[in-house]
Amino acid sequence: MKQLPQPESLRQSPSFGLADGVVILGVLALLALIAHVGSEAMVSFVPPNDSPRISLDPHNLPEYALRSTTRMFIALAASMAFTLVYGSIAAHNKRAERVLVPLLDILQSVPVLGFLSITVTGFIALFPGSLLGLEAASIFAIFTSQVWNMTFSFYQSLRTVPKELLEAASLYRLSRWQRFTKIEAPSAAIPLLWNAMMSFGGGWFFVAASEAISVLNQDYTLPGIGSYVAAAVAAQDLWALGWAIIAMTVIIVLVDQLFWRPLVAWSDKFRMEQSSTGDVPQSWLFDLLKTTRLSKLLAPVTTPAIDTFDRLMSSLLGPVSQGPTARQSGRPDRLFNLGLLVIVGSLLAWLVHFVLNTVGLAEVITAFRLGLYTLFRVTILLIVATVIWTPIGVAIGFNPKLARLLQPFVQFMASFPANFIFPFATLFFVYSHININWGSILLMALGSQWYILFNSIAGAQTIPSDLREMADDIGLKGIQRWKKLIIPGIFSAWVTGGVTASGGAWNASIVSEVVSWGATTLTAAGLGAYIAEATSHGDWPRIALGIGMMSLFVVGINRVLWRRLYSLAERQYQL
Repeated sequence: MKQLPQPESLRQSPSFGLADGVVILGVLALLALIAHVGSEAMVSFVPPNDSPRISLDPHNLPEYALRSTTRMFIALAASMAFTLVYGSIAAHNKRAERVLVPLLDILQSVPVLGFLSITVTGFIALFPGSLLGLEAASIFAIFTSQVWNMTFSFYQSLRTVPKELLEAASLYRLSRWQRFTKIEAPSAAIPLLWNAMMSFGGGWFFVAASEAISVLNQDYTLPGIGSYVAAAVAAQDLWALGWAIIAMTVIIVLVDQLFWRPLVAWSDKFRMEQSSTGDVPQSWLFDLLKTTRLSKLLAPVTTPAIDTFDRLMSSLLGPVSQGPTARQSGRPDRLFNLGLLVIVGSLLAWLVHFVLNTVGLAEVITAFRLGLYTLFRVTILLIVATVIWTPIGVAIGFNPKLARLLQPFVQFMASFPANFIFPFATLFFVYSHININWGSILLMALGSQWYILFNSIAGAQTIPSDLREMADDIGLKGIQRWKKLIIPGIFSAWVTGGVTASGGAWNASIVSEVVSWGATTLTAAGLGAYIAEATSHGDWPRIALGIGMMSLFVVGINRVLWRRLYSLAERQYQL
């Protein structure tokens, strides 16, 4: 019997090519590196005098850089998982929102050193005799420096999903899981990606503090590029510091090319617009992955597995509720508020009792006065960063060609740990006779101003090109274009950038108000310096007072200013 000719798509069965071989080799190399780092984390460790020694030999830098980068990516993965779960619950459950959002404000305000003071001993006890406990403490510290910015961004994105899409989800009777995967996650993808990029860069800022840990009168050291820099500063070794800067530059370029740039190119498909700009982000690795045949070869296995997982999650999460959970009987709602008030009041009463009976009222007044100094620096930083970086972020977000040109530079500047150049800044301040009380503003800005830039870029990219074309057609230019199109379009993203930049600046004040070079130490008057000194001496009452006072300032500002701006964004600046 004569066989009918088969269609071209059926006759060309997928087979391995050069691109497939490159991808497979890359994955195997990555797995080998992960296995190597994992084996290094399992060595014996008996605190406090058994910490690994840090050698300033530049030949050790590749190993140190690999270990630090691995910690960063583990923390990023944990941050993403936390963001998706926490942000979803806070956005969809009114009762949970009343607890989770203020709690997020408080957690964001707790400095990384505060988490380290509490968690280091616990993690070491959790893995006795192994360096894994100290590794876990370091990763957790990096996690706390990354996660809050991402969670704020995702929560706000879910609150501002276009109403038309939510109505379509209701019309098609999508389950909670389907609504999340088909509507909410795609709508939040671009802002979340840029904030994850910013959070990853911000995490490098605290690598040195998480690898060269000095808390409660104990010093712990982990091999990594952060501890290498700390050792170089202590030894006043400019050559070693220069080698660390070169290594950090190589890391940032590699992470940008192999991780962030492919994700930016992939995320372009989530733009909500009816017409294409014709110029999309490019990535050589993303193009390489698209040419591989591995996905086609694995499709008979992966497709049924994904479908089964989707059905399982849809059945577990159930259908979308017909109304918000707040629309319940008044009595349970009042009981919930009363219980929440009792818990918060009890915690505040205990904290006040603890502080007053250990340090006294005069110390509280001193900490509050120092907090005002730091608040002044944070306010100046936010104003200047908004004026400088918002227009630049909008320009990058509107112009893909400019984005391709500047993204590596922006990513490098945001990712480069500002505290790596603090020693040079310290020398500059000393020889230029610049008061550290003013110089610390610059140091804080180096670590926190990028939140505003990255959120401005993300906000501009989410403005549909249709609206931009319409603005061009009707001749909107200059101030009118900003008032009618740009400010409404990026307002929600800017608020997210502002609140996270504010929290990041408060956190950065701990390492910016006290800088050292060898035996030379410059200390600014501020709450960050107060917490840093109390942490290094293991002074628990003053640690609690400093962290509590910083939390009070951050939460108070968030309640008075940023929450109102969030509400304004939801009411008036929503597509």
